[in-house]
Amino acid sequence: MLSFNNHRGSLIKKHMKSRPRIGEIAEVQFVAEDKHAIDFATAGMPSVLSTPWLIWFMEHSARKAMLPHLEATESTVGMNVDIDHLAATPTGSKVNCKAQVLRIEDNKIHFKIEAFDEHEKVASGLHKLAVVDKVRLAKRVERKQKKI
Repeated sequence: MLSFNNHRGSLIKKHMKSRPRIGEIAEVQFVAEDKHAIDFATAGMPSVLSTPWLIWFMEHSARKAMLPHLEATESTVGMNVDIDHLAATPTGSKVNCKAQVLRIEDNKIHFKIEAFDEHEKVASGLHKLAVVDKVRLAKRVERKQKKI
């Protein structure tokens, strides 16, 4: 865990073994398979990559950017995703998802996220995730599960 001075000059603890650099980029590539297609591709609808799967891969590009910076006791959780799905991607297409660090606020990391198929940009937007302590998160979830 690193220590940094806050704006008042006092020492505060920060998450992560290292901070990602502003502008740091990570990419995830995949092939859009039938299992990634919209499930209502019937009656003349083409088999194309679904928005939920596209978001899943875009989020994972941001997570990939964070992995080298996390302590063994830490993980990431998504807080916000705001994308425009700009174009359809046929199944069988190669897709490249890219996440770029825009800013860091305490344990919250903001990313610009984009996805491209072999022909064009298919999505762009913003993603925010938080670095969390695995044990603390597990305890919170366990408390909720006991109330179910």
